[in-house]
Amino acid sequence: MAELLDIEIMSLGAQGDGVGTHNGTPVFVPFTMPGDKVRAKVNESRRNGLYSELVEILSPSAERQTPACAHFGACGGCQLQFFDDGTYKAWVRERALMALGQHGFEDVTVLEPAISPKASRRRVALKALRTAAGVVLGFNERQSHTIIDVSMCPVTRSELTALFAPLRALLVAILDQRMAATIHMTLTASGVDMLIDAPKAPDLAARESLSEFANEHDLAALHWQEQGFLDPVAIRREPVMDFAGARVVLPPASFVQATEEGEAALTRAVTKACEGFGRVADLFCGLGTFTFPLARDHQVLAAEGAKSSLDALTAAANISSGFKQIIPRHRDLFRRPLTVAELKIFDAVVFDPPRAGASAQVAELAKSEVQRIVAVSCNPNTFSRDARTLADGGYVLESVLPVDQFLWSPHLELVGVFSKI
Repeated sequence: MAELLDIEIMSLGAQGDGVGTHNGTPVFVPFTMPGDKVRAKVNESRRNGLYSELVEILSPSAERQTPACAHFGACGGCQLQFFDDGTYKAWVRERALMALGQHGFEDVTVLEPAISPKASRRRVALKALRTAAGVVLGFNERQSHTIIDVSMCPVTRSELTALFAPLRALLVAILDQRMAATIHMTLTASGVDMLIDAPKAPDLAARESLSEFANEHDLAALHWQEQGFLDPVAIRREPVMDFAGARVVLPPASFVQATEEGEAALTRAVTKACEGFGRVADLFCGLGTFTFPLARDHQVLAAEGAKSSLDALTAAANISSGFKQIIPRHRDLFRRPLTVAELKIFDAVVFDPPRAGASAQVAELAKSEVQRIVAVSCNPNTFSRDARTLADGGYVLESVLPVDQFLWSPHLELVGVFSKI
């Protein structure tokens, strides 16, 4: 029989779980916060403590608030929405401090977090499953593949949540029994871009239904993807992203920042850090989120391994005005990072890699004489690892800005500004 513990929550872990102690051993309890007195059932003992599930809140914290979503506790997203605003903002900053501290950064200036508001998420990936009762459409349960059927999402733009119910009705007629699909939706400057990824190609009747759906709901574009094959079912107008006035055509389901507010905060931090420097390299540039704002004042090398993204950036650069020279370069920076010799011509370098970080590229940067480095990361742990490499190479981490685009979750982006000693 699992052990039941009555404990007081004293702090928060890196994933947002409340942490108390039992006989000197940390106990991690999800859906709790400092000040809660709770009963928890121990499920697992690990090297760093006991992992449990919440049985009962015996006495709630004064900072606990009523969750905004009817699906809270079942849906695996937004697991921290019972935090009040002050507690949540303090934890976002603490999340950055914890990651930095694990790599020896004890006195870094961590700025006031930029937190995206409710109803601001412009990019979502929904899971769908056709059952005998209809279509289940929503997000996965916490630490599970079970899909929670959702009718609302308080963090997502209304233009996307308005499509939940009609999309569910559409898929009932298209998906076979027990067929699963993933639906990617991005709100672009020209409307919603939708991609449905399913294991079976649509027949003629399904294609007609999809096209009608796109027309009825004024989608910019609707693609169907089956085993990697991309089928443009309805392209009513090109989905485009606006980066500092450059209109970049969005390849289907491509990465963009999750919220406009988060993108703006990241862009302000990056461009401000590069002020006064001349030639800039934007590494892992993607579609040009930072390339185009930087190119208002700098000559920019834009390097990216994903050819479809770089092609979209290049096409936009070729027809846009008001920018200094943009030099696109297709390059796998994981396998072929810019070398110390190649970095000599740059006064500043910006890099924004995937979650795994940029260890190979950072190793070259650490040996370089680039005067200003700006690191953008969606993973505080790999950010801190790469920051340690730069610090060991003679760079000073001047400041870190936490940017939270995934409200009420432990996901966090950081912008770090480095200068050469």
